[in-house]
Amino acid sequence: MDSETAQFWMREALMEALKAEAEKEVPIGAILLLNEKVIGRGHNSSIRLCDPTAHAEIVALRAAARQVGNYRLPEATLYVTLEPCTMCAGAMVHARIAQLVFAATEPRAGVACSRCRLLDEPWYNHRVSWQGGVLAEASGEKLQAFFRSRR
Repeated sequence: MDSETAQFWMREALMEALKAEAEKEVPIGAILLLNEKVIGRGHNSSIRLCDPTAHAEIVALRAAARQVGNYRLPEATLYVTLEPCTMCAGAMVHARIAQLVFAATEPRAGVACSRCRLLDEPWYNHRVSWQGGVLAEASGEKLQAFFRSRR
């Protein structure tokens, strides 16, 4: 995947993050692609839905699974504005997505590369390749501004 394509889709994920922010949720957004077509979109909705699992990644995975009629999404690529947590990384493995692309790292709870490298562990029966840092500054600034405004 070239840099221009990755940035295009990450901008789409950032648009989802704006929806979360408008709902007073942590501004994280996700887009799931299959064959360069969006099959799922999501943004953080835990507060609005009273659902601790309604992270952007999970919302996008659920939408995509409904659209394709299968909980397994091989060959799909997930773009998300923040490095995933343990729950979301596990869901990606179970969904069998091919690739994860994220923007900003999450030093406190990110499990792709910040706290650990969970997706690289050998015991999983599926490997999710990953790339971080796509539009990281834009995503990081959005998150920092959100949390600054809440203090």
